[in-house]
Amino acid sequence: MPGTALPAFPDDVPIHSLPTIDFGLVKADNPAEIDRLWEAAVTLGFWYLKNHGAEQEAKAMFELGAETFALPLEEKLNYEQGDSGRSFGYKKMGGNAVDASGLPDMTEFLNVAKDDALAFPEVVHRTYPPVVTAAIPSVVRPFVCKSLEVNITILRVFTRRLGLPEGTLEQLHARDLPSGSEARVTRTPPMPGKDTADRPAIGAHTDFGSLAFLHNILGGLQVLLPGQTQWGYVKPIPGHAICNVGDALAVFSGGILKSTVHRVVPPPGAQGEHERWSLVFHTRPSDARMLRALVEDSSVIAESARQYPEGKFETGSTVAEWYARRTKYQRLGNREGPQSWAASRGTEHNPTAR
Repeated sequence: MPGTALPAFPDDVPIHSLPTIDFGLVKADNPAEIDRLWEAAVTLGFWYLKNHGAEQEAKAMFELGAETFALPLEEKLNYEQGDSGRSFGYKKMGGNAVDASGLPDMTEFLNVAKDDALAFPEVVHRTYPPVVTAAIPSVVRPFVCKSLEVNITILRVFTRRLGLPEGTLEQLHARDLPSGSEARVTRTPPMPGKDTADRPAIGAHTDFGSLAFLHNILGGLQVLLPGQTQWGYVKPIPGHAICNVGDALAVFSGGILKSTVHRVVPPPGAQGEHERWSLVFHTRPSDARMLRALVEDSSVIAESARQYPEGKFETGSTVAEWYARRTKYQRLGNREGPQSWAASRGTEHNPTAR
């Protein structure tokens, strides 16, 4: 569980070296650091983030996750997210598919809605296990607020670089409007040995929303960077978060910002003998927004969108519809065959990976 002594990440596995961005410098509008953040977002879609100031909030969330997942399964299932396309709540291990064959996932997680955390004690979306409810003011809300500070700061940078009117992306992610933004803590059981080394715990995907602010305790996250055909691990670095762009920003920007395919496999080497824990805050646009390129608001985006097939960034969906479809059809309870997996996909480009 979080806080125990763990083996080092091995040095004999393929890794992708990501740029490290200093959030303190970004927040201070340092031109060189903002250039580096922008370059990472438009080429890789992934980067490390240091000096983000969320270490204590993340530690408290991991401790809450451990307390929650120690509850009896029958109690946790009272808060299961279900098969309707709703994300918030508990997801049992094996509830989702990880590929078109219907192979079940190997994680349990708990999603707490941004809206429920900020409105507490009012219930906006749903209730949670009592241990979580009691911790919303002291644990969940501080993590949500810190994560929003980080991600909204980054969205402001992107607004300027995309040539959008000031405040555009921030308004699309309005703090006080309903959205799918959520804090998620995830536990994966030990999966030691070579037989499970490439067995996905979470299948290859692009993220549903706009920005992810991720904290990992062990390895296991792999990315398939644009233009590459081989998966590489993202090595956890103490004190560093891992951030990435999701589908919504890729669409809003007309393909300028990159939503990169990634997955989770068992931690490599001796780390595979231990539970894997992760914590993420997903910033997603407000539910009612249409998910389409902002071509009327930026000549930069309009020019980029023209380089792609007509209609590529016209999803015909609201953000809520896009998110619910992706959530619903990866649930094994809704599986009718490989077409269900296809229906759960986002902007993935169906790469050939090895």
